[in-house]
Amino acid sequence: MFNVWPQLLLLSLVLLSASPARADDPPLQISLTPVRPRLVAPVIDLSNLDGQNISSAKLRGKVVIVNFWATWCPPCRREFASMERLRKIMADRPLEILAVNEGETVDVIEGFTATLDTPPMFYLLQDLTGDAMAGWPVRGLPTTFVVDKRGRIAFRAIGGREFDHPQMLRQIEHLLREK
Repeated sequence: MFNVWPQLLLLSLVLLSASPARADDPPLQISLTPVRPRLVAPVIDLSNLDGQNISSAKLRGKVVIVNFWATWCPPCRREFASMERLRKIMADRPLEILAVNEGETVDVIEGFTATLDTPPMFYLLQDLTGDAMAGWPVRGLPTTFVVDKRGRIAFRAIGGREFDHPQMLRQIEHLLREK
């Protein structure tokens, strides 16, 4: 549907040459861009790190955050902690997080998560071929989509986000209140 590999290759070369995250890095962004009209989200059907199949089609009725990422991407790495904090804040709410890794092995992903202060308890999925990402309008990594309870893309974000920031929480809460 969308051919993003040339753009991702260029972005990956730029990011690979970048230095690791530093204290003087720009802050993560705190807003989501509304998608109008809301488009039906492509189904994600991928394996988690344990080989268990996870399908977004089974998550209808929940708000679903779909985050496309890679371990070599500094903003991707930086936003992981806030996604886990969001998961904890929303633990009793109908919200799921699908972190879709692009092209990396289980060993690489687990090596990255082992470096985190708090390991993520949300779904880590593998898109080894890029086929799942190709169905979404991804323009670089990280790219995040927030899918409403009816399975439509309500928000998008290109670049790193602070998912537990009050402004982001308000946008997600609005979706959770929708019928």
